[in-house]
Amino acid sequence: MKKNKKGIIITLIAVVAVAAIAAVIIGKKANAPKIVFNTVTVAKGDISSFVTATGTVEPMTEVEVGTQVSGIIDKIYVDYNSNVKQGQLIAEMDKVTLQSELESAQAMYDGNKAEFEYQKKNFRRNKMLFEKQMISESEYETSEYNYRMAKSSMDNSKASLDKARRNLSYATITSPIDGVVIDRAVEEGQTVAAGFETPTLFTIAADLTQMQVVADVDEADIGGVKEGQRVEFTVDAYPGDTFEGRVTQIRLGSSETTSGTSTTTESVITYEVVISAQNPDLKLKPRLTANVTIYTLDKPDAVSVPAKALRFKPEPPLVSDEYTVIDCDAEHKLWTLDGMTFTAHKVETGLSNGIRTEILGGLPEGTSVVEEATLASSAPEMADGDNERSPFMPGPPDRNKKNSKK
Repeated sequence: MKKNKKGIIITLIAVVAVAAIAAVIIGKKANAPKIVFNTVTVAKGDISSFVTATGTVEPMTEVEVGTQVSGIIDKIYVDYNSNVKQGQLIAEMDKVTLQSELESAQAMYDGNKAEFEYQKKNFRRNKMLFEKQMISESEYETSEYNYRMAKSSMDNSKASLDKARRNLSYATITSPIDGVVIDRAVEEGQTVAAGFETPTLFTIAADLTQMQVVADVDEADIGGVKEGQRVEFTVDAYPGDTFEGRVTQIRLGSSETTSGTSTTTESVITYEVVISAQNPDLKLKPRLTANVTIYTLDKPDAVSVPAKALRFKPEPPLVSDEYTVIDCDAEHKLWTLDGMTFTAHKVETGLSNGIRTEILGGLPEGTSVVEEATLASSAPEMADGDNERSPFMPGPPDRNKKNSKK
């Protein structure tokens, strides 16, 4: 009898102990943080990366028209924004001085030519006489010397005549190209001096429907810039418009700018990148400042996934023994989750900008894959319409309350 009671007591103690252990385990599982697996869809999206720079809008072809002679501007036949043709007369300089210089050079040439003709005949005659030993060798050499000096003087005066004639032609200023006058630096009656530099009278742009942007790209970004890349840029004059272009040239010459204070300075090396742009409506004006975006990587509508989906692995402690993991041998893989089963899929990747990666094969578009695992938040979220407020928290001022102070 006593033995039966003792057995019953032992059994009850064992049952209670098992129940307590089970309760502890269940409690731990209940209190354990819940793992949530975020999934994304293999879908089309733009994969791009870019560098930014600042540049200046310029005409594709721009010619500065000057003069090589000094004088007074007599007539001007064009103005700002005038359309001109190649060879069209656009200005004339006063020709009085140049014409007199031409006439003086012509007279000098005529005199030297006459002297040359005389010495030439004299030399030929003396040569015949010398061959017949009718004159001395000294007389013959003198006639030869005079002949050669006369020829030299004539040639020199001929060059001076050609120069005077050419200078007179410079007084008639014509357009070297078809285009538009975008700058005029002189007025009628103004004196221009052609010294060490040719003075610029007009600036003519060939075709304003074809423009270019010369952008200064930082040395840290120039390695990714290539010819043919797509470019978008904006100008402050039209903040709502975005213009497009293409990289046409990367100039090898660099420039250095220095910035900073009197105690600290910083040098920045930049390279000029030329970008072509269409301008059919003539919105882009020369010398506008452009904010440039150069797409060093650009593939629209690429089948892709977030790059971190390729880094996900169903490993402990995020994945417990309750899950089944079916792996595969592949360099790049994506994981699908079906119930409690993770399945790896070998995929072929393409372009990547670090945020999204192109999927060339292995999974069809629309497949849901695991992107990452996160801990579910246990804190209760407040609804958007929940207006409960702590009585100790200051509230907004009462706008309906009138100020009684005057």
